[in-house]
Amino acid sequence: MLLTVDAGNTNIALGLMDGDEIIGRYRLITKTTRTSDEFGFFLTHFLQTYHVSPDEIEDVIISSVVPKLMYALTSAIIKYIHRTPIIISPQLKTGITVVSENRNSVGADRIVNTAWAHHTLHRSAIIVDFGTATTFDYVSKEGEFKYVVIAPGLGISAEALASLTAKLPEIEIRKPASVLGTNTVEGMQAGVVYGYIGAVEYIIRQMKKELNDPECVVIATGGLGKVVSRETDEIDAYDPDIAYKGMKIIYEMNKGGAE
Repeated sequence: MLLTVDAGNTNIALGLMDGDEIIGRYRLITKTTRTSDEFGFFLTHFLQTYHVSPDEIEDVIISSVVPKLMYALTSAIIKYIHRTPIIISPQLKTGITVVSENRNSVGADRIVNTAWAHHTLHRSAIIVDFGTATTFDYVSKEGEFKYVVIAPGLGISAEALASLTAKLPEIEIRKPASVLGTNTVEGMQAGVVYGYIGAVEYIIRQMKKELNDPECVVIATGGLGKVVSRETDEIDAYDPDIAYKGMKIIYEMNKGGAE
């Protein structure tokens, strides 16, 4: 079995894979102050939930955009799972070409997403990842990853509206029945959600126009991707498991070592 770890700015998502099947999922809040023993507790509890022993884990692979937690996290995996994890980086074999002035600055999550898209879809694609930030990554049919748009995430937008104003409250992120809010909360929800949908649609249309690639497929992922993707025809499909699947692909390509 393969243990995949997707460490993001808001959550750490664990995926347990038996072959190509995802047999277990677990999420915990990202805290850079956690000790290796705390991470070890979550890891072993996760495995126990699915009746899997550490000895059944063949390997562990990590995609992380949070450098501060990596020492404790990797130490926990070595101590409790007895495996030295593979860390996603531009130096690994991915099957994609990262075209960037500084390829080492490209986030591991974006490498995973575009690798999945290239190897799975076999066509040009925009992967929209709705995380703490929302990223729009374009990968060509030939596997060239060159263009990205990065926007504040839906959660950040809602939090900013409440925290930077004197009287506006925190709100649940959901689409109200109408854009015409009849009270403060509905008005905020309408502005945040409908406004965000509009922004996403415009960015996708503009990317396709400037890329001269109107037929590229658009796939959404990330925790809040489901909220937006079901409200627009600009997104062709939603898959919450791209990170796990992408890490599995990269793992298979690197069993013999990195480039």
